[in-house]
Parts: sequence; C-alpha cells; structure tokens
Amino acid sequence: MTIKIDLQVALGNEDEYEFDAKALNIPDEAELTRIADAATEEFVDKGEITVRIVDEEESHELDLQYRGKDRPTNVLSFPYEYPEGFPEPEIPLLGDLVVCKQVVEREACEQNKKLEHHYAHMIVHGCLHLLGFDHITDDEAEEMESIERRILVEKLHIPDPYASED
Repeated sequence: MTIKIDLQVALGNEDEYEFDAKALNIPDEAELTRIADAATEEFVDKGEITVRIVDEEESHELDLQYRGKDRPTNVLSFPYEYPEGFPEPEIPLLGDLVVCKQVVEREACEQNKKLEHHYAHMIVHGCLHLLGFDHITDDEAEEMESIERRILVEKLHIPDPYASED
C-alpha cells in the first residue's frame, strides 16, 4: 500500500517547486509518504494526497474562509469530492492537507515535543479527516484520538501526543 504524496511548499519567498525540506526543517516527500501510509493503510489500498506547507498568512486566510476561524491553524484537511459522473482515477485522490509551518513549530515548542513528532501527528490527524473521521462530538473525538494513538505509538513509534505530562 502506498500513498502518493504531492508536496508543495508556499512559505512566502520560497519557490513552491524548488526547496530543500531539510533546510526548511519540514518533512520531505519520503517521510510524508511513510506517515501517510501508516495513517491510511487499514482504511484504503492506495491514494494520493497533496500536502501543502504554508505560512501563517495563508493558513489564516484558509481557516477564516473555510471554518470561520480568524486565526492560523496547524492543519486543515480538504477531502476530495469527485464530481458526479466523473470516473474515479486509478489512484484515488484522497484530498489536500494544508500545514502551517509556524503554528506546528510553535505548538511543538509549547508542548515540549520533537518537531518531527508533531508534524507526524498533524499528518496522521489530517489523513484521518480525509478518510471521514472527525472530532465534533466527544465520542468522535475519543475514536479519532484512539486511532491516532495507535498509529503514532504502534506504527510510527512516536510517544502518545495525548499523554498527560505529570
């Protein structure tokens, strides 16, 4: 099972198609593929996801436009909806994830988490949204967090992001 990742980087003065993920301190396509595969493997056989790493300005604009929230956010998920009568391609389009670099960095620091672990959590969280999971009700939140924990801890060997800090 493989998820195809289309990585876009839009950080103001960075060229969207020519960038050095390591220099920008963001996950590269290989790492994003590894994370997305772990997040989706029990739900779909294959698919394509666009991951767009953006700055706070773009995240803020999108969060305001699509969720009515007047602030940047860590990750936004946009599941792909096939137009009626449109044939499904060989590799299904799962949707787009928009990840705000500055918000993820700030949250990782505030929560005393490794940056790469927090990026993984945001990608897993976003992938689950693309697959139809949500956290509007308490039951939905409990189910989604349980799946996130299992993926992060058991498959990606990352500490539980929801564990209390005692």
